[in-house]
Amino acid sequence: MNREMHIPTVGIGKRPTWSLLLIPFCILLTSICYAQDPWKVLAQRPETLGLASGKETYRTQSFNLVLVKESQTVAALQPLNDLAFDFTPGDRLDLRKADGLYQLGDINLRLRQVGSVEWKDYSSAKHRSTVQALPQAGKVLAAADLSSTLGNDAPIKVKRYWEQVDGKLILRFELTNNTEQGVEIGALGIPMIFNNILHERSLDEAHAKNVFFDPYIGMDAGYLQVARLSGTGEALLVLPYGKTPFEAYRPLLDDPTPRGITFEGFHEWMVHSKAYAEKEWKGVSQWNEPSAVVLKPKEQISYGLQFILADHVTQLEKALKANNRPVAVGIPGYVLPQDVEGKLFIDYASKVKSIDIYPKNALSIMKDKRIKENLQSYQVTGRKWGRATVKVHYADGKTQTIHYKVIRPESQIMDSIGHFLTTKQWFDQANDPFGRNPSVISYDYEEQKQVTQDRRAWVAGLSDEGGAGSWLEAMMKQFVQPNKEELQKLQVFAHETLWGNIQHSEGPQKYGVKKSVFYYEPDSMPAGTYDSNINYKVWSAWNKKGADDVGRSYNYPHVAAAHWVLYRLSRYHQGLVDQENWQWYLEKAFHTSMAMVKQAPYYAQFGQMEGSIFLLILQDLKNENRLVEAQELEAAMKARADHWRTLNYPFGSEMPWDSTGQEEVYMWSDYFGYHDKAAVTLSAIMAYMPTMPHWAYNGNARRYWDFLYGGKIARIERQIHHYGSALNAIPVLKAYRDQPENLHLLRVGYGGLMGSIANITEDGFGPSAFHSYPSTLANDALSGDYGSGFFGYAINTSSYLVHHEDFGWLGFGGNTREEKDWVVFKPTTAAKSKIFIASAKLWLSLDAGQFSEVAYNVNTKAIRIKLAAKNAFTPEAFLRLNQDSKATSYSLDKKQDIERGAYRVPLHSQETILTLICNN
Repeated sequence: MNREMHIPTVGIGKRPTWSLLLIPFCILLTSICYAQDPWKVLAQRPETLGLASGKETYRTQSFNLVLVKESQTVAALQPLNDLAFDFTPGDRLDLRKADGLYQLGDINLRLRQVGSVEWKDYSSAKHRSTVQALPQAGKVLAAADLSSTLGNDAPIKVKRYWEQVDGKLILRFELTNNTEQGVEIGALGIPMIFNNILHERSLDEAHAKNVFFDPYIGMDAGYLQVARLSGTGEALLVLPYGKTPFEAYRPLLDDPTPRGITFEGFHEWMVHSKAYAEKEWKGVSQWNEPSAVVLKPKEQISYGLQFILADHVTQLEKALKANNRPVAVGIPGYVLPQDVEGKLFIDYASKVKSIDIYPKNALSIMKDKRIKENLQSYQVTGRKWGRATVKVHYADGKTQTIHYKVIRPESQIMDSIGHFLTTKQWFDQANDPFGRNPSVISYDYEEQKQVTQDRRAWVAGLSDEGGAGSWLEAMMKQFVQPNKEELQKLQVFAHETLWGNIQHSEGPQKYGVKKSVFYYEPDSMPAGTYDSNINYKVWSAWNKKGADDVGRSYNYPHVAAAHWVLYRLSRYHQGLVDQENWQWYLEKAFHTSMAMVKQAPYYAQFGQMEGSIFLLILQDLKNENRLVEAQELEAAMKARADHWRTLNYPFGSEMPWDSTGQEEVYMWSDYFGYHDKAAVTLSAIMAYMPTMPHWAYNGNARRYWDFLYGGKIARIERQIHHYGSALNAIPVLKAYRDQPENLHLLRVGYGGLMGSIANITEDGFGPSAFHSYPSTLANDALSGDYGSGFFGYAINTSSYLVHHEDFGWLGFGGNTREEKDWVVFKPTTAAKSKIFIASAKLWLSLDAGQFSEVAYNVNTKAIRIKLAAKNAFTPEAFLRLNQDSKATSYSLDKKQDIERGAYRVPLHSQETILTLICNN
């Protein structure tokens, strides 16, 4: 969630300074500001790393490895093809040189003697001391005995080796029990210290120097991927060496590097985690079963990691395969609706020995045909709602875990969402002093109550993402799956609360959108208005003047989207919307779009979350032949796109780095033919939207600060499927439709799309995001800004029929079957309104009506369409054919009237069948 109006600025019309960007966080988290810049405080800590003794450089087949001589930890890890780039924060060693600051090469242990109850922690980073160098020979580049820095009382001797084995850089730890008693290793973590520190960097600098990294917590098949922010150049893969499973991913919260907007924090690769599961993570179901190991007296064990370069972040699976690692590919992904027939492909030289499912019967998995020597196919079906783990045991002794989330069929999810929002979240408190009734208001799922007051004004104030999220979600749900009863309530909200309160309906600020309708001004309100248990002495408790500010551009897309949905339902259906005609709603959508650039001009220079709505409004203005308005809106948006075209990285925001601007920047750059900027934007998206066999991280766009602004547990933390996943799926899937040969784009985009509904509870509550910390691994309790992500789902929900040279016919958002020359595809999405047939490069979309089935003839290339029967509100379908002008051309075999650029098709009490003929 962007926060430009919530952050102190210097001067008028200037972006907030980076140091000031930290201020709101310390207020929100601790209610006091730092007396000093925390980065300066960090720099003043005594140096113990041993930098004065110098560094040593080692050249491997792929890297230039620089080690601090005294600690033998990494000072730089540079790819030989680009020695100016460093995957690690080596340029911060002057700041990160004291005790407690983790470096790549450190190790954390939690140990106890067999028979003892208490665990004891040991860390090579906690109290630095010069390590004892060991002889170099053969494959060993550098080696050290870590006893001096782990402490004399450590019951285990640890030796660390930097090695080159078969041209690969290896980090290996050798642990020996030198006591006469067994020692249990309850936790073993290897800190993953890479350069994700964005402090005091411009967007250009950050994209040139920094990385983000994502974990596949998949046991022996696990890995960490490290990609440059730009998404260009080689990407780094950290893989197990020997038996070093990726069991858990622990945040290193004790590292004093200041976490905030400019630094997400570091994590460690955990090989064993039982000791944390018993204590800090007690009662929390982990991704993998926590383990420990007992070392007998004089017994030795070794753990290691290897560092591999992939040609590009999109080529990681190719690199995994080249390095003899198991590669799993789930179709359509790892968020699996119960009515979807999923597929799982495993590519590995060793045979699958057995497969276990946890919880039992959560999934069914059946072996299918072997496609080629090392590629095995499986059919996967979700049975029980919730998290599910597939545990694959290979003949060579490796174990891989693949993590699924089983959800209800999408149409059922929409029903539960609509019901929850218009009942439990429906606020209609008589005489509300802030005029919020009626509305869909924020909700606390833990307390099972509406949030009518909060120290963050917007959360209870129906605006900003954290307050508008719920009513936006309710509106967008109607676009996917309209319900007359729900719409009756939402129309009242739109006319009585949205129009005239959240949005000005008259006066000089007409169409302007307030930051919040809830505010804290006790002197002007009756006694007892505000809850005395809430701390309102914070920056986020705006007074009325602050709440009434219309200068926050990010609030306008929510309102424009609400008007647009009502326009679409009024225009393309009968009897669903009856308070005003379609023209009224389209005009409001247009004027809201223009008000953003007129009344919030400074922040309108940045890409907006949900900014795709303005393109949709423009397209409908053109379809309605409202050319004057269309030209005005297009000119305003082109002026913004022209500005973005002047920037190297055109998706900035008021934040130093952000992941919300890319959606709109890409869509307008693509629309206006600025393909260079669209490509730069897409490349950056791919850097932090991975595809991996884990529902939580597959397609998960990066965001790590919005729990502070829209969550109940307010902390800096990698968020699981925050709204960025679905919003950035919009450009990724658009790019796929332009490049249908690129399956990677579809897998990433569909992962983000489905991630947006992965966290919905069984009864229909939409949380702001899922907590990734192993101490939580659960939904946040507040609804927060979930609605922005649901917007991305609503306008982008779609089905894809694809043929892959190895995997065969695949369905994303639908099930496929082959009948002689026909491939039959039945969509399973809730809307069933968009289908892309990759082989034909054809995008079929319905403004009204639903596809019940589409079939593609592999010989004639003809397409047979079945439209669902009419209902009380939808007597006609409106079909659009969007096709690549350079590809195969299609047309209907029978003449149909064209209205607003779409084929107008009367529907009947039975399915309507249409045929598309290939013209070349």
